[in-house]
Amino acid sequence: MSQTGSCLCGAVTYSITNDITETGACHCEMCRRWSGGVFLGMEVPGDDLKVNGSENLTVYASSPWAERAFCKKCGSSMWYRVTAPGPHHNTHHIGLGTMDDASGVTLTGEIFIDKKPDGYSFAGDTHKMTAAEMMALFGGGPD
Repeated sequence: MSQTGSCLCGAVTYSITNDITETGACHCEMCRRWSGGVFLGMEVPGDDLKVNGSENLTVYASSPWAERAFCKKCGSSMWYRVTAPGPHHNTHHIGLGTMDDASGVTLTGEIFIDKKPDGYSFAGDTHKMTAAEMMALFGGGPD
């Protein structure tokens, strides 16, 4: 079953070939600034993502290990993609808010938990990782 989504104006659409059932929350400063709050992302291998309207995307290399894509027409944050070599290379973290139907997707993890603002928290138990744990996973760099 394919899941689909788009930016706000519909200039960029996508389909994911495998079912997504989990999302994670990123509390790093870059994700907060990029998304206007916590970024809820779904991990999707590059081969499982089909994009239409890619000419309407702008990509920003936000760190030595990742880039962020957004619609250049409406400004919607679409995903960040791991560019660093290794097991996570070309993995996309697609914004949950861009999905056409996010029912059945459960929050299972939070990263950069030590950077989370005090003003909010999520219900339920999630797997949590600190900034140091994430930087070790992706090979260093700023948060």
